[in-house]
Amino acid sequence: MIETAESATPAFEAATPALCRLQLGSELRQLRNQKKMTGAEVCRLLSWAASKLTRLETADNGVVEPADVIALCQIYGAAPEKQRVLVGYATVTKTKKDWWQSPEVRDVIQPGFKAYLGLEATAEKLENYESEYIPGLLQTEPYVRAIHTRAHTGLPAEQIDRLVAVRMTRQEVLHRDVDPLGFIAIINEAVLRRVVGSREVMKKQLEHIVDLASSVPNIKVQVVPFDIGAHPGMNGPFIVLKFGVPNLKPMVYLENLVGAGVSRRDDDVKKYEAAFSDLQALAPGYQKSLSMIHHVSKEM
Repeated sequence: MIETAESATPAFEAATPALCRLQLGSELRQLRNQKKMTGAEVCRLLSWAASKLTRLETADNGVVEPADVIALCQIYGAAPEKQRVLVGYATVTKTKKDWWQSPEVRDVIQPGFKAYLGLEATAEKLENYESEYIPGLLQTEPYVRAIHTRAHTGLPAEQIDRLVAVRMTRQEVLHRDVDPLGFIAIINEAVLRRVVGSREVMKKQLEHIVDLASSVPNIKVQVVPFDIGAHPGMNGPFIVLKFGVPNLKPMVYLENLVGAGVSRRDDDVKKYEAAFSDLQALAPGYQKSLSMIHHVSKEM
């Protein structure tokens, strides 16, 4: 996490733009709330469209202008040190790029998913329930390629290669040297038994999950077996994202064939947090779940 103005000087040289946008949005929203101002009031004073402030506060933009941050700090009466830190965050977004903004991959990533990548890259913990696929952060390259080849029939091989590269690069959050992502995945048993690519691809995929969850402490996997019957995940897959950023509440990410999006509504988040907790309680524990996965892999 980037250190705040109340602590030591933040290490901007090591900060990612995604983390800076997230921290900046959280602190700007906190300053506005402390001032007891509505977004509409702020936008009127600055002659901004309402969407501009919303994007700033929700980190839903690629670049933040330092001048915009200074203008907000002046309205909110932020202390000079606080303003310096927030301008530093904005400067990082202008001088650095996140990996998904690179020319090699940015044109194969949908705008809505780019926003999610920023959240995933800065989250402290992810709780992921999957009903149809192996969770993306646990997929092997052959499994990813088989999915994209089927989902994007007729797409040139070079484009498929870039989509695969995006998926594999995402997985670096699990293995970063500082604060690796805490990842808890709950997988429907049907996912384990659905052969994607080939039986050999699927066998290697299942073995990969067992190896990861057995050797990487921040990765935990559970399986929802058929025999528990109806369960709280039957409405579809979801991801609950939790952050180590002050004042930033958990969020829920949902996607389907026509789009994807993040919900920050407290009621939505609470429902999905409760569903995930229920699934954890219903599913066998980590070791028994890994034994199930290992057993299925032997059947491939």
